[in-house]
This record gives sequence, structure tokens and C-alpha cells, in this order.
Amino acid sequence: QVQLVESGGGLVQPGGSLKLSCAPSGNFYSGSIMGWYRQAPGKQREFVASITSGGTIKYADSSEDRFTISRNNAKNTVYLQMDNLKPEDTAVYYCNAKRTTPPIYNAWGQGTQVTVSS
Repeated sequence: QVQLVESGGGLVQPGGSLKLSCAPSGNFYSGSIMGWYRQAPGKQREFVASITSGGTIKYADSSEDRFTISRNNAKNTVYLQMDNLKPEDTAVYYCNAKRTTPPIYNAWGQGTQVTVSS
């Protein structure tokens, strides 16, 4: 079983920045794809960004210009730097780790709240 623990959420004013972190434990394999998703009140969970162990990155259209995903493979930790935050970025942000080859898994963190408000 894989456990993911997020940190770094909080309250920030519009235009501000936050950096989220996610550290795995348990039966985590370094070849996992790691990513971030978010869920705003009353909305479905949506993709934000992902990164492979080899450094291949994907972003959602809504986050590509303001968010930066990175990964420390030595620590198996993934980060999401969020700049120029907007009220519509308010959501619970979830870390995800998955493998599509054995051992296959799709693990989620408990989520961290990001609130953008003046």
C-alpha cells in the first residue's frame, strides 16, 4: 500500500504564491507517475499537473502558465509551485501516484486546502 502526505496549503491573497509538497511512504516505487489534482466545492476533481520519474511533465490548460510541477527523485517528493493565484484556484489539492505496470496502483493523498481570498 502507498500513502501520500501533502503539505503547504493555506490561505493566500489573490496574486500570491504557495508551494505544495507531497511525500510518499509504504510500497512506493520510484518509477511512479506523480501528479496533482484539485476539487473545488460543488465540482468534480480535475487534473492539474503530472510528472514522470524521467521528468516528462503535463499541465492542464488552466495551470500551465502559473503553476510549476517538480520532483526530487532522491526523496520521491513532488512539488507544485503556484504563482499569481486567483480565487478560482480555491480547492482541495490532492497528490496522486500511479503505476501502470506491475505493481499497479493508483494512490491518493488526503488533500490540502488552498484558499485564495482577500
